[in-house]
Amino acid sequence: MLMLFFLFFCRKILSFMYFLGGLASLTGQTVYQTFKPPYKYDHIVEQSKKAGYDSLPIVSVVALFIGFIFALQFGYFMQRIGSEMYIASLVALAIVRELGPVITALIVAGRVGAANTAEIGSMQVTEQIDALETLATNPVKYLVVPRFVALGVMLPLLTLYADIVGIMGSYLICVVKLGITSSMYMHMTFSALLYKDLCTGLFKAWIFGMVIALVSCYEGFNVEGGAVGVGKATTRSVVISFLMILAADCLITALFYFIFP
Repeated sequence: MLMLFFLFFCRKILSFMYFLGGLASLTGQTVYQTFKPPYKYDHIVEQSKKAGYDSLPIVSVVALFIGFIFALQFGYFMQRIGSEMYIASLVALAIVRELGPVITALIVAGRVGAANTAEIGSMQVTEQIDALETLATNPVKYLVVPRFVALGVMLPLLTLYADIVGIMGSYLICVVKLGITSSMYMHMTFSALLYKDLCTGLFKAWIFGMVIALVSCYEGFNVEGGAVGVGKATTRSVVISFLMILAADCLITALFYFIFP
């Protein structure tokens, strides 16, 4: 029994190391091909629309409700200690530093990352990627780079939009429900936020966008087993993206606020 557990553990470690090696190789190729002409501007615009504009409705709804929920939760506690004026500061810091970039990235990973894996995986099982190589077209340049650039650009913009919507949602609850004046809310919001908070959140979003693009495309390229394999790869892509987003968030927060404050 112990031997079986040891073998299972070793197999998982080897599988993880193989994944990291493959992902690092794809990252290197993608970065190189990103700066190598010719540039596929039409593909980048198309992927930017899918990743950014098409994600606005779900990001808007989620960010608005996050603002509502946090204002209500903080309001319930702050009213008990007579500190309602600080709700705006707490919500703004929570959204701009953490919730904005992380929740937006998780939404995009579940929506866009899964679509990327399914699309590239379908091309893999139908041998369309082999056809691209036969036609002297680099699959990384053609398929990965537009998604890599699009997500790296659009996710910070979506995060900035989510920050604004979330803060406005909190504003509505505080002004309408909790009796905080509009001028007081805006003053407490902007006095609490620093440029460092905004830049850190946007930097996180930029990293998350590249993580989503690379993981989803890597899983798509390594699909095996037909339609069933595409489904498994899509699920695996979303799960791994979620884990890597949270791990990267923890690392960046530690770097910016504790190691290099």
